[in-house]
Amino acid sequence: MTAPGNATAPRDESKEVHFDSTAHLMNRITSQLASQLSLVSFTGRRRPEPPALVVVAHGSRDPRALSTVRSLLDKVRVQRPGLPVHLGHIELNEPLLTDTLKSLGHREAILVPLLLSRGYHVKRDIPEMAAETDVRARVAPALGPHPLLVDALHARLLEAGWEESPRVGSAVVLAAAGSRDPESKVDMARMATLLSTRLGVPVVPAYATTAAPTVPAAVAALTARGYDRVAIASYFTAPGRFATECAEAAPWIASAPLGTHPAMADLLLHRYDQMVGLRGAGNCAIGQTRPALAV
Repeated sequence: MTAPGNATAPRDESKEVHFDSTAHLMNRITSQLASQLSLVSFTGRRRPEPPALVVVAHGSRDPRALSTVRSLLDKVRVQRPGLPVHLGHIELNEPLLTDTLKSLGHREAILVPLLLSRGYHVKRDIPEMAAETDVRARVAPALGPHPLLVDALHARLLEAGWEESPRVGSAVVLAAAGSRDPESKVDMARMATLLSTRLGVPVVPAYATTAAPTVPAAVAALTARGYDRVAIASYFTAPGRFATECAEAAPWIASAPLGTHPAMADLLLHRYDQMVGLRGAGNCAIGQTRPALAV
């Protein structure tokens, strides 16, 4: 366990092994069954090729981010053999989303944001980039809030030294990038509540930039309330500058980003399957999602 005052550096999770929870196994079994059943119709004829899955990452100057995202997509491909899985970035990394979509021609594609809450990237940037191409695209909701993310956050905290039965004085700061979109803060508050219920301790959402409170301010507020074991739960999809800065603010331990945890691959496929199930629904065109899909 890391001594107080020393934050645990984020790990390169691409080389780590994780044990699946019952929820992960059930999601994986469901995913594999859906993959096989989708290929054959009730008449026994082979169905048309499924829509392509395009995972949309933000992009980062940190080379670990691209490596992590690629490893995560490899896990998705293993879980869903035969499903065309592509990667596109909003900025900073190649391939850019527009280039990925242009390579698909007029094909149907479901764009699943590798983003953890609602915001302008999901609502505006991704739909606008898709509209520049000929792809018949539909945009899935952001990944969070969702119980599978709680599984991943909990596992990462345990790796960092969190105890299954935390003692009195323990608390968590849920650290995210931040957004000016008010719905992003609503999603963060929901995730904090879900994680608090799982851990049995207070969980306070905080941000690296743009929104308030900042991570150091949240840590200070919890310390002032008497919490002397404050952990940072890194609510980031991959390593990067913001994740590193948030980890450095930890007075006790800091978890690694969610990365390639099995729940992440499960959730990407879950969002894809939701959109496949809504194929043809009038309000699922580019830029439109149903609030019910938040879980």
